[in-house]
Amino acid sequence: MRPMAVARDGRPQTSTPSAMVRELLDIADYIANLRDAIALLRANELTRDRLPMVHEELSEVVAATAGATNSIMGTAESILGLPAGPDYREAVEAKIYDIFEACAFQDITGQRIAKVAEAMSQLEGRLARFSTAVKARDAAGIDEMEADRRSRSESLLLNGPQMGGPATAQDAIDALFA
Repeated sequence: MRPMAVARDGRPQTSTPSAMVRELLDIADYIANLRDAIALLRANELTRDRLPMVHEELSEVVAATAGATNSIMGTAESILGLPAGPDYREAVEAKIYDIFEACAFQDITGQRIAKVAEAMSQLEGRLARFSTAVKARDAAGIDEMEADRRSRSESLLLNGPQMGGPATAQDAIDALFA
């Protein structure tokens, strides 16, 4: 009795012509589905339009936030330097309106961040559909560069902002330095 060959995916291979034709048709269908899944990714659109937009919008958010922070801090500092006198209240009110105006950055940055979140959501959805279509699995192990980055972050305690606020309350931090 001749032993049966086994394909890479564990399926037994047969040598009859009709079985071979069926396997070739399966492969052709898989390739056609793969091409459709790749087309649905619209990778060119992502790299041409969406991802550059994400970078631009986030850069604008950073710039607007820094500008507003500088304006607010400068105005608050100028309030502290106002001379006492009969026009003090009026001068303080004018500076406070400047602060309110500087705080308007939040509306624009919120809109920009919403655009970024939408683009990232589309990217996530497309990748999930593609991964499902090609039955992709993650490679075993961890990327060496990612492992180095994680190790460095942990050693330097660069945890960044945390979801739901800081793990250590500001009062506890203040108590450490008191």
